[in-house]
Amino acid sequence: MRDAYEEFRGAGGEVVAVGTGSPELGRAFAADYSIPYPVLVDSKGEAARVASLVSTPFWRMFHPASWSGTRRAWKAGHRIGEPGARVTQLGATFVVGPGPKLHYAHRDAHSADHPPLDALLAALQQ
Repeated sequence: MRDAYEEFRGAGGEVVAVGTGSPELGRAFAADYSIPYPVLVDSKGEAARVASLVSTPFWRMFHPASWSGTRRAWKAGHRIGEPGARVTQLGATFVVGPGPKLHYAHRDAHSADHPPLDALLAALQQ
């Protein structure tokens, strides 16, 4: 998302990340990875509950379905930092608005499951 941020802005969108750790971890993540958009923290899991996100059993975090994504991330230089409060919390990506309209929803099936950026940009242009 960071590398495509200007593309999202150019399409009229805004990016906001929501993490599971503490405010300090959120600030460190944004600084370490030069994140240009807001990084919010959902330490109690309230946003995750509202978005109907699920947690995965710890053993499933190492499921073969996530291996290719993990390898790609590793080759690109991404490393796992300090874990947040809920390490088994799966993520999601939404395209919302303007107003309360949901244009796109992707709830991760495993730790390396992320939507293609092209799909997010297409949802912005609806």
